[in-house]
Amino acid sequence: MTDMTTKSTRPGGRSAAVLAAVKAAVEELIAERGRGAITIPMVAERAGVNPTSVYRRWGDLQTMINDIATYRLDPNRPLPNTSDLRRDVELWAEEFVAHYSKPVNAALLRAGAGAAGDVESDCLRNRRVEASLLIERAPESFGLDPEELIDYVIAPIIYRIIFSPWTVDKTTAPRLVSRLFARVPIA
Repeated sequence: MTDMTTKSTRPGGRSAAVLAAVKAAVEELIAERGRGAITIPMVAERAGVNPTSVYRRWGDLQTMINDIATYRLDPNRPLPNTSDLRRDVELWAEEFVAHYSKPVNAALLRAGAGAAGDVESDCLRNRRVEASLLIERAPESFGLDPEELIDYVIAPIIYRIIFSPWTVDKTTAPRLVSRLFARVPIA
């Protein structure tokens, strides 16, 4: 079987179909068995692809799970852009709460966190890029930096989803954003 998972510039085709099948297989297996009970050969079998295709694209189980844990948070998706930094950050945070409130996404996040090791994930890199963009395009940034948005807003959401998901609800994002902006000196 040829490798159909190679990244390409075309938005569909066989590569996209194989990628979707692998991602669906990982989601199903994580939901059914948990992170510790899956292997790349199991994923490949469920997806109907050759294991070498999976290894070629991701290299190892850890990398694959980390990628799939956040793939629905596409770094190329449109970010909130209301010309109000506080509102944009709140909408951004609400997106995370909504995304990880789905049990399969929360399970993938937990699996990705367990597999992360000592390597900075694409998820964190992508969130830094998004935080930078939100700040850069705001008419008034209040001296915030991307790490503050991560530390005050996104990290607490992720922590709660991993360790105490019952504490995350529709009030979480506005509450965290209020805490962040309460410490920002507004001229």
